[in-house]
Amino acid sequence: MARKPAIAQETLRPSGADVDYATTVLSTEVHLINARLEQVFKSAVDDGHSKNLGGVTAAIYAFLDYDHEPIYVGQTRDRVSTRVRRHLTGMRSDSVAKSVLDPFEVRYLVVWPLEWLRHQDALELKAELNAFEATVHDVLIEKSEHGGLLNEGGVRGNGARRHLPEPLEFDIIPEAVFKERSHPDIRLARRAQTIANLARHISERDVSAGLRRALDTQSARLALLARQRLDGLKIEKGGLAFPPAPDEEGVGL
Repeated sequence: MARKPAIAQETLRPSGADVDYATTVLSTEVHLINARLEQVFKSAVDDGHSKNLGGVTAAIYAFLDYDHEPIYVGQTRDRVSTRVRRHLTGMRSDSVAKSVLDPFEVRYLVVWPLEWLRHQDALELKAELNAFEATVHDVLIEKSEHGGLLNEGGVRGNGARRHLPEPLEFDIIPEAVFKERSHPDIRLARRAQTIANLARHISERDVSAGLRRALDTQSARLALLARQRLDGLKIEKGGLAFPPAPDEEGVGL
C-alpha cells in the first residue's frame, strides 16, 4: 500500500512574516459594523425636517441587546451619528461610562427624531429633551425584564410625559459578525468582565446611587443570561450529587 506523503515540516511552523505589525487597517469585525452604521445613518427620516438619520441634531436614542432587552437611553443635541459612535467606539471621555455600557452588548439602535424642537432656544430645547428622554426611559423600564437600565447618571424629566413620535429601529450587527458576538458563552464572559470592572471602580471611590443601580441591573442581566444558557443546554439548576433514594413504597423522600 502506498504511503501518504509526509507533511512538510515548514508548513507546521508559525511564520512571523505573515503578520503585518504595521497595519493601520481596522479588523474585519469593526470594519463591517462601521459599514453597517454608515448605512443606518443614511436612512431617510420622514419628519419634514431631516434629510437622513445621521444628520438629526435633536433626538432620543436607545440601545437594545441581543435579546431585544433595553439597556440604555440617551439624548443628543449633536448629530445622531456623532453621538452614537461615541458610545459604540469607546470614544466617551468618562471612564465610568465605559465600565457601565459595553458596546459589545448592543445589537439594536432605536431613535426618536425630534428635529422640530431645534427652533427653541438652548434652555427650552434642553428641557424638552429631558422630558422626552424621561418618557422614553419610563416606556423602556416598563418593557424591561429587569426593571432597570444602565444609565448611571439617572434621567431627569419635568413630570409630564410627552407624546413620542414613531421610533426608527435598526439592527446594527451584520450577519457575518452576529454568530460570534451572539454566542452566549462569549456574552457571559464579556458581561462578567464588565461587572468586575464596575465593581472594582465602585470599591475604590465614593459613587452615586445611580452607579450602584447600574451594577445591580448588570448583575441581574448576567444571572438571567446564565440561566438562559442552562435552559438552552437542558441543564438543571443545582442538582444533588446523591439523589435521595426512594422509600419502601417507591416514593421519593
